[in-house]
Amino acid sequence: MTIKDCGGHKGVSSACQCHREKLYRKLRMAAIAFVLLALFVILIVYLVLHPHKPQFYLQDLAVLCLNVTPPASAYLFTTMQATVAARNPNARVGVYYDSADVYAQYKGAPITVPTRLPVEYQGHRDQSVWSPYLRSMDNVVLSPELAVSLAQDETAGYVLIDIRVEGLVRWKVGTSWISGHFHLNVNCPALIRVNEGKGSYGATTGGGTEYFRFQQAAPCNVDV
Repeated sequence: MTIKDCGGHKGVSSACQCHREKLYRKLRMAAIAFVLLALFVILIVYLVLHPHKPQFYLQDLAVLCLNVTPPASAYLFTTMQATVAARNPNARVGVYYDSADVYAQYKGAPITVPTRLPVEYQGHRDQSVWSPYLRSMDNVVLSPELAVSLAQDETAGYVLIDIRVEGLVRWKVGTSWISGHFHLNVNCPALIRVNEGKGSYGATTGGGTEYFRFQQAAPCNVDV
């Protein structure tokens, strides 16, 4: 029998151990090569298809009530319905909306509680329209400064509100490959005219769709 020398180890048992080490080394190299190849394929698919972020539009904002009475109270009472359209501009990539919350904010402060949109898949160049109701639900308390600012804007005749959409999306390529989650952040500015621009003059009328008018549909800012 021939005694093999592997790295200074002599004998049959040492030769077997040497072969096992070589085998393990080859398996590790093969696993690393497979992972690198998979990552390379994913990168190539992404670069070739390069999914574009969804396009959002605020089509309408019906304000049914927007009432705050500082300095006596900083509680905000509001009910509104936002009509938001989303379009997938990709010809080869689908979009999963796994979770998305819609809420309204004024100068960076939320003025409604989040409303969850239904889970939805958007096919190639498909479009979806949602019309969720947004309410304060007696849970919104503004800072004294913001309460005064909102009342002053109503009195002046125009109020700028932001409709926000925040959630998680995934990309789908072909019939099987689905990406991990990406954060979706959408901001839709909405200019509301109060009493035909005449303002409230301190009156607490409760408002209504005729009292509060959404000025113009516009595209939203989208970040993925």
